[in-house]
Amino acid sequence: LKKMTLNDLGFNTELQKYIQENNLSEFIIGRVSAEHKERYIVRTNENTYDAEILGNLRFTAKSKADFPAVGDWVAMMEFDEGKALIHQILPRKSVLERQSVNKFGEKQLIATNIDYALIVQALDRDFSINRLQRYLTICYNGNVKPIIILSKTDLIEPLLKEEMHEKASAQMENIPVIAISNLSGDGLPEIQKLITKNFTYCLLGSSGVGKSTLINKLANEEIMNTGSISENTKRGKHVTTHRELILLENGGILIDNPGMREIGITESSEGLELTFEKINEAATNCKYSDCSHTNEDGCAVIELVNSGEIDPYSYENYMKMEREK
Repeated sequence: LKKMTLNDLGFNTELQKYIQENNLSEFIIGRVSAEHKERYIVRTNENTYDAEILGNLRFTAKSKADFPAVGDWVAMMEFDEGKALIHQILPRKSVLERQSVNKFGEKQLIATNIDYALIVQALDRDFSINRLQRYLTICYNGNVKPIIILSKTDLIEPLLKEEMHEKASAQMENIPVIAISNLSGDGLPEIQKLITKNFTYCLLGSSGVGKSTLINKLANEEIMNTGSISENTKRGKHVTTHRELILLENGGILIDNPGMREIGITESSEGLELTFEKINEAATNCKYSDCSHTNEDGCAVIELVNSGEIDPYSYENYMKMEREK
């Protein structure tokens, strides 16, 4: 068996430089692979530790975002066999976060140091351009590249599948859109081609869209328990309850997430701008610089919505998210 290195977990030269410059060479460096109520499973090149955070780190944390999240690189010290205390979180290159459900204004970290998010939507039940745009916003806010996966293609008519694929591709310019069937294996080779060694991928999507099955297919083994959809509600049973880090055969690193039924938006406007570039381009031509794009005279955005150049759903979604922000 080839010995695993930190690079296999996604470690890079910038982190190495940071460790040297900040005199952290004495510490054990590892990556958080799962989190459960402030207990962390941390993987290193040789071991897996059960870790918690140092009291000092807890004391100085201003919000939940200052606590470790899955994907974080941490510096820690072992205090007992297989047990460690986390002293410091190393700088994050990307952050996926959403508004906390039921807690207004508080952010919930989904995962950190992610390169690509695989956004999964099931064509038979939860396909929604609106929801896709929310996921895209979360990705763009956090410096994560999106890949859209339309799952369960075997459950709908081929014509409808084509139509939905075209609709998603038209709305999501320059983003890969892949239609797959976990049953027949259609589309899986396309996803595998996009997965690159030492890069970290994260799955996003509601419960029951086939994320766990997809993980098993990508990992080539039964890692995840898969739950059947409860027929009467058409909702997936929550199978994954915590986030995990999985190493794939080709060297890619996969982080799984519990299904998200509600996607809140955090306050950054940059993500919205990328998702709704057309709206922002049009906004620069509005008559008034503080135009709210609702009912003003000379609003270039409303003109384009009326002429059909801007999709009315995207417009409504944009306005809704601006209000939420």
